[in-house]
Amino acid sequence: MKLVTYHMKEGYGLGAVVDDYILDLTEATGACCMLKLLDMGDEGMNKAKKAVEEAKNKVKAGESKGMLKLSETKLAAPIPRTRKNIVCLGLNYAEHVKEGGSDRDLPPHPVFFTKPTTTITGPYDPVVYNRAVERLDYEVELAFVIGKKGKYISKEDAYKYIAGYMVFQDISARKLQQQHLQWFRGKSQDTFAPMGPYLVTSDEVENPGNLHIWCKVNGEMRQDASTSDLIFDIPTIISTLSDGITLEVGDVFATGTPSGVGASKGLLKVGDIIESGIDGVGTLKNKVISEK
Repeated sequence: MKLVTYHMKEGYGLGAVVDDYILDLTEATGACCMLKLLDMGDEGMNKAKKAVEEAKNKVKAGESKGMLKLSETKLAAPIPRTRKNIVCLGLNYAEHVKEGGSDRDLPPHPVFFTKPTTTITGPYDPVVYNRAVERLDYEVELAFVIGKKGKYISKEDAYKYIAGYMVFQDISARKLQQQHLQWFRGKSQDTFAPMGPYLVTSDEVENPGNLHIWCKVNGEMRQDASTSDLIFDIPTIISTLSDGITLEVGDVFATGTPSGVGASKGLLKVGDIIESGIDGVGTLKNKVISEK
Protein backbone atom coordinates (compact mmCIF):
# COMPACT_ATOMS: atom_id res chain seq x y z
CA MET A 1 0.00 0.00 0.00
CA LYS A 2 0.93 3.61 -0.50
CA LEU A 3 -0.23 5.27 2.70
CA VAL A 4 -0.59 9.06 2.77
CA THR A 5 -1.39 11.94 5.05
CA TYR A 6 -3.27 14.74 3.31
CA HIS A 7 -4.37 18.24 4.18
CA MET A 8 -8.00 18.92 5.07
CA LYS A 9 -9.69 22.25 5.80
CA GLU A 10 -8.84 21.56 9.41
CA GLY A 11 -6.01 19.18 10.25
CA TYR A 12 -4.98 16.08 8.34
CA GLY A 13 -6.61 13.04 6.84
CA LEU A 14 -5.26 9.47 6.68
CA GLY A 15 -5.52 7.65 3.39
CA ALA A 16 -4.18 5.20 0.84
CA VAL A 17 -3.56 5.67 -2.87
CA VAL A 18 -5.93 3.68 -5.09
CA ASP A 19 -5.09 4.29 -8.74
CA ASP A 20 -5.68 8.03 -9.25
CA TYR A 21 -7.59 8.45 -6.02
CA ILE A 22 -7.12 8.62 -2.27
CA LEU A 23 -9.24 6.41 -0.07
CA ASP A 24 -9.76 7.80 3.43
CA LEU A 25 -8.89 5.07 5.94
CA THR A 26 -10.27 6.58 9.14
CA GLU A 27 -13.57 4.71 9.15
CA ALA A 28 -12.13 1.41 7.94
CA THR A 29 -9.29 1.28 10.45
CA GLY A 30 -10.46 3.40 13.36
CA ALA A 31 -7.16 5.32 13.18
CA CYS A 32 -7.16 9.11 12.93
CA CYS A 33 -3.56 9.52 11.75
CA MET A 34 -0.55 7.60 10.50
CA LEU A 35 0.98 7.11 13.94
CA LYS A 36 -2.27 5.70 15.33
CA LEU A 37 -2.50 3.32 12.37
CA LEU A 38 1.06 2.14 12.97
CA ASP A 39 0.28 1.71 16.67
CA MET A 40 -2.40 -0.83 15.69
CA GLY A 41 0.22 -3.10 14.16
CA ASP A 42 -0.94 -5.98 11.97
CA GLU A 43 -4.58 -5.39 12.90
CA GLY A 44 -4.51 -1.87 11.48
CA MET A 45 -2.61 -2.86 8.36
CA ASN A 46 -4.96 -5.75 7.63
CA LYS A 47 -7.99 -3.47 7.95
CA ALA A 48 -6.36 -0.95 5.63
CA LYS A 49 -5.47 -3.62 3.07
CA LYS A 50 -9.03 -4.94 3.05
CA ALA A 51 -10.42 -1.44 2.50
CA VAL A 52 -7.93 -0.77 -0.30
CA GLU A 53 -8.78 -4.02 -2.09
CA GLU A 54 -12.47 -3.22 -1.94
CA ALA A 55 -11.80 0.29 -3.27
CA LYS A 56 -9.69 -1.08 -6.14
CA ASN A 57 -12.57 -3.29 -7.23
CA LYS A 58 -14.94 -0.32 -7.16
CA VAL A 59 -12.58 1.84 -9.23
CA LYS A 60 -12.23 -0.95 -11.78
CA ALA A 61 -16.02 -0.98 -12.01
CA GLY A 62 -16.02 2.77 -12.64
CA GLU A 63 -17.11 3.83 -9.16
CA SER A 64 -15.08 6.37 -7.19
CA LYS A 65 -17.75 7.93 -4.98
CA GLY A 66 -16.40 9.06 -1.63
CA MET A 67 -12.77 9.10 -2.78
CA LEU A 68 -10.56 12.12 -3.38
CA LYS A 69 -8.73 12.79 -6.63
CA LEU A 70 -5.01 12.39 -5.94
CA SER A 71 -4.12 15.21 -8.35
CA GLU A 72 -6.41 17.62 -6.50
CA THR A 73 -5.32 16.70 -2.97
CA LYS A 74 -2.42 18.36 -1.15
CA LEU A 75 -0.22 15.75 0.49
CA ALA A 76 1.62 16.33 3.75
CA ALA A 77 4.59 14.37 5.04
CA PRO A 78 3.31 10.84 5.85
CA ILE A 79 4.11 11.57 9.50
CA PRO A 80 3.78 15.36 9.83
CA ARG A 81 5.27 15.34 13.32
CA THR A 82 7.22 12.38 14.62
CA ARG A 83 7.23 11.55 18.32
CA LYS A 84 11.00 11.67 18.49
CA ASN A 85 13.85 13.19 16.49
CA ILE A 86 14.54 11.68 13.07
CA VAL A 87 17.56 9.37 13.20
CA CYS A 88 19.98 9.99 10.34
CA LEU A 89 23.12 8.32 9.00
CA GLY A 90 26.11 10.33 7.89
CA LEU A 91 28.93 9.15 5.62
CA ASN A 92 27.11 5.96 4.60
CA TYR A 93 28.05 5.78 0.89
CA ALA A 94 31.73 5.28 0.05
CA GLU A 95 31.77 7.74 -2.87
CA HIS A 96 30.13 10.39 -0.69
CA VAL A 97 32.82 9.90 1.94
CA LYS A 98 35.48 10.50 -0.76
CA GLU A 99 33.76 13.76 -1.74
CA GLY A 100 34.81 15.12 1.63
CA GLY A 101 38.46 14.35 0.88
CA SER A 102 40.14 11.53 -1.02
CA ASP A 103 42.25 10.64 2.00
CA ARG A 104 39.26 10.22 4.31
CA ASP A 105 38.86 6.71 5.72
CA LEU A 106 35.51 4.94 5.63
CA PRO A 107 33.82 5.01 9.05
CA PRO A 108 34.32 1.79 11.08
CA HIS A 109 30.89 2.18 12.67
CA PRO A 110 27.62 3.85 11.62
CA VAL A 111 27.67 7.63 12.11
CA PHE A 112 24.40 8.74 13.70
CA PHE A 113 22.91 12.21 14.15
CA THR A 114 19.35 13.49 14.50
CA LYS A 115 17.04 16.14 13.07
CA PRO A 116 14.20 17.57 15.20
CA THR A 117 10.53 17.23 14.33
CA THR A 118 10.39 20.90 13.30
CA THR A 119 12.46 20.09 10.20
CA ILE A 120 9.65 17.97 8.71
CA THR A 121 7.85 19.36 5.68
CA GLY A 122 5.71 17.96 2.89
CA PRO A 123 6.82 16.24 -0.32
CA TYR A 124 5.96 19.24 -2.49
CA ASP A 125 6.37 22.06 0.03
CA PRO A 126 9.13 24.69 -0.21
CA VAL A 127 12.51 24.51 1.46
CA VAL A 128 13.24 27.83 3.15
CA TYR A 129 16.62 29.49 2.62
CA ASN A 130 16.57 31.41 5.88
CA ARG A 131 18.76 34.21 7.22
CA ALA A 132 20.97 31.81 9.22
CA VAL A 133 21.99 29.92 6.08
CA GLU A 134 24.77 30.78 3.63
CA ARG A 135 25.54 27.44 1.91
CA LEU A 136 22.47 25.29 1.26
CA ASP A 137 22.84 21.69 0.07
CA TYR A 138 20.63 18.72 -0.87
CA GLU A 139 20.98 15.01 0.07
CA VAL A 140 18.49 12.44 -1.21
CA GLU A 141 18.05 9.42 1.08
CA LEU A 142 15.98 6.30 1.61
CA ALA A 143 14.06 6.49 4.87
CA PHE A 144 12.28 3.73 6.75
CA VAL A 145 9.72 3.80 9.55
CA ILE A 146 9.67 1.45 12.52
CA GLY A 147 6.43 -0.52 12.84
CA LYS A 148 7.16 -2.65 15.91
CA LYS A 149 8.81 -1.79 19.23
CA GLY A 150 12.12 -3.54 19.81
CA LYS A 151 15.49 -3.59 21.52
CA TYR A 152 18.61 -5.70 20.86
CA ILE A 153 17.25 -6.53 17.40
CA SER A 154 19.36 -8.96 15.39
CA LYS A 155 20.30 -8.27 11.79
CA GLU A 156 18.36 -11.38 10.78
CA ASP A 157 15.14 -9.99 12.32
CA ALA A 158 15.63 -6.33 11.41
CA TYR A 159 13.26 -6.16 8.43
CA LYS A 160 10.42 -7.53 10.59
CA TYR A 161 10.45 -4.24 12.49
CA ILE A 162 9.95 -1.98 9.45
CA ALA A 163 6.48 -0.68 8.58
CA GLY A 164 7.47 0.97 5.32
CA TYR A 165 9.73 3.26 3.29
CA MET A 166 9.80 6.89 2.11
CA VAL A 167 11.91 9.26 0.06
CA PHE A 168 13.76 11.73 2.29
CA GLN A 169 15.71 14.94 1.67
CA ASP A 170 18.38 15.78 4.25
CA ILE A 171 18.70 19.48 3.44
CA SER A 172 21.92 20.81 4.97
CA ALA A 173 23.42 24.20 5.76
CA ARG A 174 27.09 23.47 5.11
CA LYS A 175 28.62 26.52 6.79
CA LEU A 176 26.62 25.93 9.97
CA GLN A 177 27.51 22.25 9.82
CA GLN A 178 31.21 23.06 9.61
CA GLN A 179 31.09 25.62 12.42
CA HIS A 180 30.26 22.99 15.04
CA LEU A 181 31.82 19.74 16.21
CA GLN A 182 28.51 17.99 15.60
CA TRP A 183 26.03 18.44 12.75
CA PHE A 184 22.80 19.15 14.60
CA ARG A 185 22.42 22.86 13.87
CA GLY A 186 23.43 22.66 10.23
CA LYS A 187 20.97 19.82 9.60
CA SER A 188 18.09 21.07 11.74
CA GLN A 189 16.79 24.34 10.33
CA ASP A 190 13.03 24.50 9.73
CA THR A 191 11.87 22.72 6.51
CA PHE A 192 15.15 20.78 6.22
CA ALA A 193 13.45 17.35 6.07
CA PRO A 194 11.01 16.98 3.15
CA MET A 195 9.65 13.43 3.09
CA GLY A 196 7.05 11.28 1.41
CA PRO A 197 5.04 11.46 -0.73
CA TYR A 198 3.92 8.04 0.52
CA LEU A 199 4.76 5.58 3.22
CA VAL A 200 5.12 2.51 1.01
CA THR A 201 4.47 -0.57 3.12
CA SER A 202 7.34 -3.01 3.42
CA ASP A 203 5.50 -5.81 1.60
CA GLU A 204 5.60 -3.69 -1.59
CA VAL A 205 9.36 -3.00 -1.51
CA GLU A 206 10.91 -6.27 -2.61
CA ASN A 207 14.55 -5.38 -1.97
CA PRO A 208 15.21 -2.08 -0.15
CA GLY A 209 18.91 -2.89 -0.37
CA ASN A 210 18.91 -2.49 -4.15
CA LEU A 211 16.86 0.56 -5.17
CA HIS A 212 17.73 3.24 -7.70
CA ILE A 213 18.11 6.54 -5.81
CA TRP A 214 18.55 9.90 -7.53
CA CYS A 215 18.32 13.67 -7.22
CA LYS A 216 17.98 16.42 -9.82
CA VAL A 217 18.39 20.17 -9.42
CA ASN A 218 16.57 22.21 -12.08
CA GLY A 219 16.36 19.06 -14.19
CA GLU A 220 20.08 18.28 -14.00
CA MET A 221 20.96 14.88 -12.53
CA ARG A 222 23.18 15.44 -9.50
CA GLN A 223 22.93 12.15 -7.59
CA ASP A 224 22.47 8.79 -9.29
CA ALA A 225 23.19 5.61 -7.33
CA SER A 226 21.78 2.47 -5.73
CA THR A 227 21.02 1.68 -2.11
CA SER A 228 23.19 -1.40 -2.66
CA ASP A 229 26.12 1.01 -2.24
CA LEU A 230 25.33 1.65 1.43
CA ILE A 231 28.34 1.05 3.68
CA PHE A 232 26.09 0.04 6.56
CA ASP A 233 22.89 -1.62 5.34
CA ILE A 234 19.48 -1.37 6.97
CA PRO A 235 19.85 -4.49 9.16
CA THR A 236 23.16 -3.14 10.47
CA ILE A 237 21.61 0.26 11.19
CA ILE A 238 18.73 -1.25 13.14
CA SER A 239 20.86 -3.78 14.98
CA THR A 240 23.46 -1.18 15.97
CA LEU A 241 21.09 1.48 17.27
CA SER A 242 18.78 -0.97 19.04
CA ASP A 243 21.75 -2.31 20.99
CA GLY A 244 20.73 -0.62 24.25
CA ILE A 245 18.23 1.86 22.74
CA THR A 246 14.57 0.95 22.38
CA LEU A 247 13.18 1.59 18.89
CA GLU A 248 9.53 2.59 18.97
CA VAL A 249 6.64 2.57 16.53
CA GLY A 250 6.80 5.58 14.24
CA ASP A 251 10.53 6.21 14.58
CA VAL A 252 11.94 7.50 11.28
CA PHE A 253 15.43 6.58 10.03
CA ALA A 254 17.21 8.20 7.07
CA THR A 255 19.95 5.95 5.75
CA GLY A 256 22.47 8.41 4.25
CA THR A 257 23.11 10.01 0.88
CA PRO A 258 25.18 8.99 -2.17
CA SER A 259 27.78 11.13 -3.91
CA GLY A 260 26.97 14.17 -6.01
CA VAL A 261 25.91 16.62 -3.31
CA GLY A 262 25.99 20.35 -3.91
CA ALA A 263 29.27 20.88 -2.09
CA SER A 264 30.89 19.16 -5.08
CA LYS A 265 28.47 20.03 -7.91
CA GLY A 266 26.95 23.38 -6.95
CA LEU A 267 25.02 24.57 -3.93
CA LEU A 268 21.35 25.51 -3.92
CA LYS A 269 20.04 28.98 -4.69
CA VAL A 270 16.69 30.62 -4.14
CA GLY A 271 14.36 29.49 -6.93
CA ASP A 272 16.05 26.12 -7.51
CA ILE A 273 13.82 23.05 -7.90
CA ILE A 274 14.98 19.87 -6.14
CA GLU A 275 13.53 16.60 -7.41
CA SER A 276 14.39 13.56 -5.28
CA GLY A 277 13.36 10.03 -6.16
CA ILE A 278 13.66 6.36 -5.36
CA ASP A 279 12.26 3.88 -7.87
CA GLY A 280 9.22 2.11 -6.43
CA VAL A 281 9.01 4.47 -3.45
CA GLY A 282 8.17 7.90 -4.84
CA THR A 283 9.37 11.36 -5.81
CA LEU A 284 9.66 14.64 -3.93
CA LYS A 285 9.64 18.05 -5.60
CA ASN A 286 10.66 21.02 -3.48
CA LYS A 287 11.38 24.61 -4.46
CA VAL A 288 13.93 26.71 -2.57
CA ILE A 289 12.38 29.98 -1.41
CA SER A 290 13.69 32.90 0.60
CA GLU A 291 12.53 33.49 4.17
CA LYS A 292 12.01 37.10 3.18
